[in-house]
Formats: sequence, structure tokens, C-alpha cells
Amino acid sequence: MDDVFKALADPSRRKLLDRLFKRDGQTLGELCLRAEMTRFGIMKHLRVLEGARLVTTRRAGREKLHYLNPVPIRLIHDRWVSKYTAPFAAALSQLKSHLEDAMTSETTRQIYEVFIRTTPEKLWQALTDPAFTRRYFHETAVTSSLKPGEPIAWVLPDGKKAVDGEVIEADPPRRLVHTWVVHYNPALSHERSRVTWLIEKRGGACKLTAIHDLESAPLTAKNVGTDGWSVVLSGLKTLLETGEPLGVSL
Repeated sequence: MDDVFKALADPSRRKLLDRLFKRDGQTLGELCLRAEMTRFGIMKHLRVLEGARLVTTRRAGREKLHYLNPVPIRLIHDRWVSKYTAPFAAALSQLKSHLEDAMTSETTRQIYEVFIRTTPEKLWQALTDPAFTRRYFHETAVTSSLKPGEPIAWVLPDGKKAVDGEVIEADPPRRLVHTWVVHYNPALSHERSRVTWLIEKRGGACKLTAIHDLESAPLTAKNVGTDGWSVVLSGLKTLLETGEPLGVSL
């Protein structure tokens, strides 16, 4: 968390986050346009933001695209906001909402990253075992054979489907790709998007990346970007590292 606070302390880095807030997935060249910093300065600040996991990147051909990652802010919020009612907590909550609301209807891809002290096998189990998902995934139980072409669904305690889709790729314990159709909100059920989970072992921890491609799902993009994936990933991290659910109220 020290890296996050240090990254946010610099006004130039906050301006870069504001640029990504307005439009996610920008190249270095795009971030340099009409900027008050040199190209070298922007590259230096981006490295700090990437080090704090506030910015994540993906290659698209020869281009490197930069995305806002609200998960570190969510983790700070979950750690302290419920404990204090001082003005600091209110300001932090506003900052969290500001970053999460960046996932607007114009966003076609959302990328989230989080580091979790666990093994790839345990992390894969947490993503695919209903006994785990009930404890962090909004009380839903995942059901699937995890075979390509087969259905996958997240089922609420009353037996209704919250979300379902089709498995596109399953390579345990490294990669899971599936479609995503929302049923908990009928207004979104006509939209179809795709979710990719990537697990990478990093020493004694794992880097989990969740990529939600939403090119044809603008309403879903706005819905899952506000107290959506960031809550799920924060809850998953807390559960695997402490053995206890996060207990966040939405």
C-alpha cells in the first residue's frame, strides 16, 4: 500500500490517471498529446503507476495500451473505510468511486490486476469451486464442467442464475476464458461479453489478471465497473490470504 500512496501523492501522476479516467486504453503517444510533461517524464511516472498497480498494460500489435486498475484503491478502501469515520475516510471513498466510475459505457475493455499470496492451484480452485465462490463472488456458486463449449453459470442462493455463459478455453491452473451474460439485471441480459482469467506464479504469490472485453456490451461495462470486479477480486484476495470473507456491503 505504500507504493499506492506514494504514486497518488504526485499531482503529475494523478493527472495521468485522470487522462485514463476520461479514456482508458491509451498509448504512450496519446498520453503525451497536449501534456504538460516531456515524453521521458510521462514514461517515468507511468513506471511508478505500474509499480503501484494503478495502471496496467496490454500489447495490441506494436502498441502498448495503458489501462486504469482500481483494485489497489478498493483494497485500501476495504481495509480502513469501515473502521474510521474521519474526513480522510470520506475522501478516500470518493477517490475509490472516482476511479471505479471510470468504467463508463464507452469502455470496451476493463483490466484488473491483483497479487495474492497463494499457489496457482489454490487460486484456480477458488475461481472454479462453488464452495469458494459463494464466499466472495456475491454469494453465487459457480457451476461448470470447464470443458470448451460447455455452459458456465454463477447461481444465487435461491437457485436463480446471476450470470451465465459458455466456456471458450480452460487451461488449469493458468487460463480460463468464458462468455458473460448478466441475468441479475434483465436490462443487461441481451448483451454478451467475454471474461479472461490469467494466473501467473510470482515467487510465493500469484498475479491474477481479469480482462473483461465489452465491445458489444456498453450497459454491462458500466454495471460491472462500479463496485463490480474490484469487490470480487478484493474479496478473493482477502479470503485466500486470511481464510475469512471480506464482508463488504454494497
